[in-house]
Amino acid sequence: MVEIHHPWFTVEEIDSTTYAISEYGHWEKVHSFLLIGNEKAALIDTGLGIDNMKQITDQLTDLPIVVITTHVHADHIGSHREYDTILVHEAEEDWLINGIKGLSIEQIRKDIGRDITKPTPSSFHPHTYTPFTGIPTALLTDGDLIDLGDRLLTIFHTPGHSPGHICILDNDREYLFTGDLLYTGTPIYAFYPTTDPEALVNSLERISLLQVQRVFGSHNELGLDPSILLEVQSLIQDLREKDVIRHGTGIHEFQRISVRF
Repeated sequence: MVEIHHPWFTVEEIDSTTYAISEYGHWEKVHSFLLIGNEKAALIDTGLGIDNMKQITDQLTDLPIVVITTHVHADHIGSHREYDTILVHEAEEDWLINGIKGLSIEQIRKDIGRDITKPTPSSFHPHTYTPFTGIPTALLTDGDLIDLGDRLLTIFHTPGHSPGHICILDNDREYLFTGDLLYTGTPIYAFYPTTDPEALVNSLERISLLQVQRVFGSHNELGLDPSILLEVQSLIQDLREKDVIRHGTGIHEFQRISVRF
């Protein structure tokens, strides 16, 4: 078992080649995930950018690392600049290059700097914090496969929380990494200007049909029992029966609520 002690990041071993890199000192309690194959490794998201995640991944593997971006929100791309290979869904290429239009830097800085409960490095200054922007190495589409050598990952395009949101299925271990599509503890938000509530519900329905051993969301509780997918199916059935998510019917009602598991 690998033990890494760090003042900002918490490293937890999921199995001998899978690690969660968590930021529990921030109110968002963000998780990123390192999946190590025998030829290369995949890093699912790079966290808040409050501290440099590469100092952690360098201790866990010396293999080339491919960064897989679940979506281009600031709390998922914080250490992207530290890595050479960055993948993002084609629908969010422009966001990664130019930033999210309509989302002010003032709001981003307010969110990144509030409710912090652990010491931050001297290099972190909320008032000058700037999200990563850059050109991705390659673009992802639904159904893409990423081969780490002895470990095959499948990309699922799951829009709703954002236009190019993706989930990643580790086929060999049957781990499902759901980003901000599905987690517990706080609401799954569907009322931001860049969200699409109907697409979010359709994406939840799609992943709920997968057969997996473990579900890993990007916030709060680390590692969820796959029975949560049955809860998702039940919730979606209830929403459809109430006609909340059909085009033109009740969509504003849905935008005012948040899905909670």
